[in-house]
Order: sequence, then C-alpha cells, then structure tokens
Amino acid sequence: MPKLDKFDIAILNCLQEDARATNVQIAEKVNLSPSPCLRRIRNLEKSGLLRGYRADIDRKEAGLGLTVFVELKVGHHSKENSEAQQAALLAIPEIVSCHLISGAADFLAEVVVEDLAAYERVMSEKLLTLPGVSDLRSNFAIRSVKTNGALKLPVPG
Repeated sequence: MPKLDKFDIAILNCLQEDARATNVQIAEKVNLSPSPCLRRIRNLEKSGLLRGYRADIDRKEAGLGLTVFVELKVGHHSKENSEAQQAALLAIPEIVSCHLISGAADFLAEVVVEDLAAYERVMSEKLLTLPGVSDLRSNFAIRSVKTNGALKLPVPG
C-alpha cells in the first residue's frame, strides 16, 4: 500500500463523493494544480488502492427491490473446498458482496434480486448447489438505510 499524505486522502475523498469530477475540479478542491493532481490519481490507480469507478444505481428504481443477507455454513473445511466455494460465490451475479466471517456461519453474502420469487430461484438453483454448503440462513432487509457508503480514510499523522 502506498504511503498516503493529506493530498492523497483529499483526492480519494473527492472521488468517493463524486467519481465523475474532473481532474481540474478535484485539483481545485484539494489545493493542487491539475498536473500534480492527475499524477497522484494515476499513482493511486497504479498502486491498486484506487480500483475503479462505478455508477451508484438505485436498486429499487432499477427493479431490484429485495436485498437478502445469506449466511452460508460449510460442511468440510479445507483449502480446496474454500477456494471452490469462493470461486462459485464469485460466479453468482446476484451476490453483490460476500465475506468470509467468523461465528456460526462461514460466509455472509448480500444478494440483490427483483422479488421473493427471484430469490427463491437463486437460493434453490445456485446457493443450495454450492460445493460443501451444509446450511443456509436468509435474512431479509426490510429497508436499506445506507448502502455503498464512503470509506472513512485515516488521516496521516
């Protein structure tokens, strides 16, 4: 990870706020001239810290009105099983985020679909067919309060 200074943090915060901001707009906000600002952005991209730019799509307006948090428990733990499960989870487009967790379950997946019927299809045709899954628990979001929040970046000391 690159050593970040106050300008890098400010640039990243600007991009989290508005990824479509021009280099000139960002440079102005962070008190740099455009050339050094662009050089810093390119360095952040090259380092892998700045991984990409995305559109923030309103799920409900896009017809994706159901968010389900699925806890998956795995029966047999091994490196090979873990790699196979992770590859299978990555291949399911309805899973928008997935975490290896501690506790009663092994994975926590966030599934976004149109409705309950669509989730039933994902569950029966994809999730329950994952390698080694021994248990699955679904938690339905009643309402999203915050999604895709900006990261609170540490200020260099």
